[in-house]
Amino acid sequence: MLILFLTFVFHLIHHLSSLRLEQLEQLLLGSILSLPNLLSAMDRPRATRLSKSCILIIVVASVERFAYKGVSSNLVTYLTEVVEMSASSAAKSVGTWSGVNFMLPLLSAILTDSFWDRYSTILASSLLYVVGLIGLTSWALLQAWMPCSSLFLPLYLISVGQGGYNPTLQAFGADQLQMDDDSAYDSEEEKTKVKSQFFRWWYFGICGGSLLGNSIMSYVQDTIGWGLGFAIPSGVMALSVCSFLCGVRLYVYKQSKEHKRPPLESVVQFVKDVISSFIVRKVRLQSRDDDDEEAAVKLELQAKSLNDLSRMKDDGIDPFIRSEEPHPSVAKIIARLLPIWTTMLMFAVIFQQPLTFFTKQGMWMHHRIGNSFVIPPAMLQSTITISIILLIPLYDKMLVPLLRMITREEKGITVLQRIGVGMMMSVLAMFIAMLVESKRLYESRKGRDLKIFWLLPQYAFLGISDVFTVVGMNEFFYSQVPNTMRTIGIALYSSVIGFGSFLGAFLIDILEIVTADAGGKSRGWFSDDPREARLDKYYLFLAILSCISFIMFTYLSRYYNSSTNSVN
Repeated sequence: MLILFLTFVFHLIHHLSSLRLEQLEQLLLGSILSLPNLLSAMDRPRATRLSKSCILIIVVASVERFAYKGVSSNLVTYLTEVVEMSASSAAKSVGTWSGVNFMLPLLSAILTDSFWDRYSTILASSLLYVVGLIGLTSWALLQAWMPCSSLFLPLYLISVGQGGYNPTLQAFGADQLQMDDDSAYDSEEEKTKVKSQFFRWWYFGICGGSLLGNSIMSYVQDTIGWGLGFAIPSGVMALSVCSFLCGVRLYVYKQSKEHKRPPLESVVQFVKDVISSFIVRKVRLQSRDDDDEEAAVKLELQAKSLNDLSRMKDDGIDPFIRSEEPHPSVAKIIARLLPIWTTMLMFAVIFQQPLTFFTKQGMWMHHRIGNSFVIPPAMLQSTITISIILLIPLYDKMLVPLLRMITREEKGITVLQRIGVGMMMSVLAMFIAMLVESKRLYESRKGRDLKIFWLLPQYAFLGISDVFTVVGMNEFFYSQVPNTMRTIGIALYSSVIGFGSFLGAFLIDILEIVTADAGGKSRGWFSDDPREARLDKYYLFLAILSCISFIMFTYLSRYYNSSTNSVN
């Protein structure tokens, strides 16, 4: 039922569009096929079509994003307007919760790749996910009789469920391609076509689910009610799990060859490896060959456009076999990436601003159109998703060829350069946010409200930053992970965002103490009074710290490029 409904939606969007199919393909992802063509492709020879299990997992993943964004994008509004938390407390709570959401996949990935199977992990974590969503809905309906502290029980239950669900579902979806089964494909070209088709639709599903969750659910929550606003994601996620279970006979199941140790022994050994790696001072970056297609294929699992895939060569050699340590441990891999990883934390702090203070900023502004229609401040987060969808094909079709002529690099610029460009774009977004907040504060003190559309540039620049930094981060981390640690590779990027979220909450704590008055009557920069709050100074503070991080990143990148082969 869920699959038929989403298929109908895709059909409706296709028929209402005034663009030709060819134009739509170029606009969205360069060469995306229409969904009707994708479904009719089931009648083609097996080597050139996606399996039913691939299509089902793509739909399930998009529904999960709808449910998650339907809760997370507007959570700061719920905490401030309904639970009546202060702006700073709500921001810290959302930041910490988001940090846990991004950190748990790293732990679950290690456990899954070490001794669990992916299907069982998806099943168990999805049930926890649904229970957490139902618990949140129940809390919203019974809010008048519930202690505030109990709200975080269902929220963190959602975190635990999502922590095991997301990275494992992505790796399980890649398993359905059966890339290791040479008998399933007649040539490498057919493999490439199937990979390209799957990962393009994976990315489209993720972006589509996020866009609908940001826009539709924030409007329902702000205008109709929070009970219904949380009930819809709960019901949709439950239907998604049922749909996943219906495909049990369709899936390809793979068991990692590394599943040998018991859970406790695996975790203890991991900790020992981390400590020993630092003691013997072997913290260094691991390089990979530039034309390793496997790294590019794994990258697509997290949103990279596959327009470059046809230009990549598969030399059939595992880069880790060429290194001194054919099978490096998880701890050593993470330790080697730590210097670059650390410099990305400030980008992760900025990454969380749309969920917290950007939304609060919008709540203080005029967000009505006419006398009846109210624009939910959280809906502006859709601008980031739209920017990513539109800019990735432009990046691949226009910017990369232009840069290729200048730099003579196959991808235009290296991965580390791409990350650096994105970091600078995020700094620019914070400077823009500072200027807009200064303008809002000036108008507020004059008794006037600034229109919410002034926030669009800072959201758009963060979307542009994502196209460079987020995709680049994924490619960099994936290029350092061997094939047997695919799920861990997915989680490495999440750990950056997770620690960055914790760092953001810590910075709010420190700044709240430093900027508050002696009597404690005012929260300083984070005052709940829109005429006294100084978010403009907070944004400037983040921009300065991010500039320092960028300088450190540039230095480490140059050292990395001068001592090893550059990562592309």
